[in-house]
Amino acid sequence: MVISPQTLFTGQQLIWLPECASTNTEAQRLVGQNRATDGCVVITDKQTAGRGQRGNRWEAQPGENLTMSVVWRPTFLAAPDQFQLSQAVALAVYDWASGMLGPDPALRVKWPNDIFFGEQKLGGILIENTLSGPKIQSSIVGLGLNINQREFAVPTATSLACLTGRQYALPALASRLLECLEKRYLQLRSGQVAALHRAYLKVLYRYQEPHLYEVDGRAVTGRIRGVDEAGQLLVEIDSELRHFGLQQIKYLPSPQSP
Repeated sequence: MVISPQTLFTGQQLIWLPECASTNTEAQRLVGQNRATDGCVVITDKQTAGRGQRGNRWEAQPGENLTMSVVWRPTFLAAPDQFQLSQAVALAVYDWASGMLGPDPALRVKWPNDIFFGEQKLGGILIENTLSGPKIQSSIVGLGLNINQREFAVPTATSLACLTGRQYALPALASRLLECLEKRYLQLRSGQVAALHRAYLKVLYRYQEPHLYEVDGRAVTGRIRGVDEAGQLLVEIDSELRHFGLQQIKYLPSPQSP
């Protein structure tokens, strides 16, 4: 795949693999061998063991979607501030998707960093950080975005092609994605943390709306009120503001959802 992003460093070292188990694993191997520059990108047409959040597998039809990993070295970030990078990446993918779908209110970032259209998942992000003392030494940003695939094993997945009826050229979309990623990364690096957080909340799925969740094995109605500095979801339940990690709360379909 030939990609020519208009970037300073993200994607300027590009490694294309016809097939691999996981682009994150390949990127980690390159980092360990000191062969990955800042902004190195590993991209593949066929990922056989892609990883998602919570240990889930990421399923994608070969040659129809974007599966890639970006290596960055955000040594300016302290270890407790890892979620700042997650916000920046999620916003970058949102920016990229908006370029095809427009500013549609159905396009949202589902905490922590899934990309949703309505009640269906358009893409996912998995960030794996390596720490060195109090700082982040390197970050591997794995991205799986559904582009031309039309059929999915689960009804909660969708793609650009499903939403628009169009077929897309993957290299052009990959280049644009890398440009969006670098723009938000540079915003983070320049210290615009508050602006990024405001932008993230503005597009956050279910933000400030009453919806159903499963907490401690029971269904409850809650309102997402924000995300704290550690990346935990803030949900108001029975007039109490509670903090949740990834494994501690489950989104349930709302009654109006199909």
